[in-house]
Amino acid sequence: MTDLPGYGHDHGDDEDTARGKVPVPPHVQDAIRTLIEWAGDDPAREGLIDTPKRVARAWLEYCQGYAEDPSIHLTRTFSEVGGYDEIVVLRDIPFQSHCEHHMAPITGKASIAYLPQNRVVGISKLARVLHGYARRLQIQERLTAEVAQCIWDHLHPQGVAVVIEAQHGCMTGRGVRTPGVGMVTSRLLGCFLADPRSRKEVMSLMGY
Repeated sequence: MTDLPGYGHDHGDDEDTARGKVPVPPHVQDAIRTLIEWAGDDPAREGLIDTPKRVARAWLEYCQGYAEDPSIHLTRTFSEVGGYDEIVVLRDIPFQSHCEHHMAPITGKASIAYLPQNRVVGISKLARVLHGYARRLQIQERLTAEVAQCIWDHLHPQGVAVVIEAQHGCMTGRGVRTPGVGMVTSRLLGCFLADPRSRKEVMSLMGY
């Protein structure tokens, strides 16, 4: 395969670097070319010449969650809440992830709630925690648990609730090919798990 245009050392790397693009190592490009060939196309044809670089950079972006610790978003909290001591809910946060079994897209929305104990966090930080874990190879069950546990461990609230609804490309685009099917997962901690009334209230606020 090394005799195909663009294989091995790519002299365009210097130009990419000058444009601020992340250089893509030759072995990564070769791996993507191999996949293109396996799928039945010609990686040397004009429309696919730059595809290995594009795919590699796209996956670096899809998986940028590996380069961060999502809990960092919960380090700054606020105590001046005017006496507010009720549930805080952020509903219908859109997200995208990729399934670790087929690397197919997972697209959906999440609702995150917590019952503060003296301190609150900026609401955008809850979405950042979600995205930090979503931008990795995932399964929905683990994603739900990781988001809830991170908030529980770092905000020390009275309760945490996370509900995720998502569609999985590994089911809608391959295999049984059943579009429109959604999967729902939830994780409840603290009072939302132990107290039925609190659980009912938070699920109602989330729209369930």
